Amino acid sequence: MRKVSFGMNISLDGYCDHTLGEPSEELMEYFTAMMDDVDLLFYGRVMYQLMFPYWADVAKDRSGSAAEVRFAERLVSIDKVVVSRSLENADGNTTIIRNDPAAELLKLKQQPGKTISVDTVSMLPELMAAGLVDEFHLVVHPVIAGGGRHLLDTGSLPETLKLALVETQIFKNGCVALYYRKRE
Repeated sequence: MRKVSFGMNISLDGYCDHTLGEPSEELMEYFTAMMDDVDLLFYGRVMYQLMFPYWADVAKDRSGSAAEVRFAERLVSIDKVVVSRSLENADGNTTIIRNDPAAELLKLKQQPGKTISVDTVSMLPELMAAGLVDEFHLVVHPVIAGGGRHLLDTGSLPETLKLALVETQIFKNGCVALYYRKRE
């Protein structure tokens, strides 16, 4: 069975907002390396529209730093699934599903392949409650946002999920990457 990995950038106070952090070459290399074992990205519509066409344009135009271009090329090459009731079309290697993300992710998890990367906050409680997320990669940025979207809303999980810390990595810009797995 394939592994499902959730990844997100968060502020020190637990808010998810891609504009809070300060990107660095070191972080871009970290995110690119994380995708070495990924062959499917599972997005909600909002995250998909944040990521694309931005990164597709960076890959095509080679308009970022060398690390950003490597990340963009890797990201664009991976097959994607987007959960959306309103998105009418998506780029080449992207499939749109309309409902029941947990059931769809379970089907995908049971197929042969590498890791499935889930990068969406909106469906996280549903996917966690269904027991589908095997590991968590959180990059904590040295900023206190004071507002925005939390990683999880109060009461969004039916029970506490216990995790085991596998690895940490500290970056020069003050970010800390935390890698956790579900406890067996």
